Amino acid sequence: MKKNVILILVSNRSKSAVTVQKLLTDFGCIIKTRLGIHDGVENVCSECGLVMVELSGDDKEAKHLHEKLSAVKGVTAKLVSLKMN
Repeated sequence: MKKNVILILVSNRSKSAVTVQKLLTDFGCIIKTRLGIHDGVENVCSECGLVMVELSGDDKEAKHLHEKLSAVKGVTAKLVSLKMN
């Protein structure tokens, strides 16, 4: 069994979040699980956020999403492939 996960660090949420959201929507058919975390509490909202996305589909689609996310200014994305022995 193999799992593809993309970790997305958004360093400037107010400028990058809309683009990241659009990409995740565009690739929504291959997203199995999505978890977004940021340090916002009450009236203070952090400019930095972390999104973890578990993907289904093939490696080609995962790599394509990773490339698109990595091209967004203020975004760092890592594609992680985990394989069970």
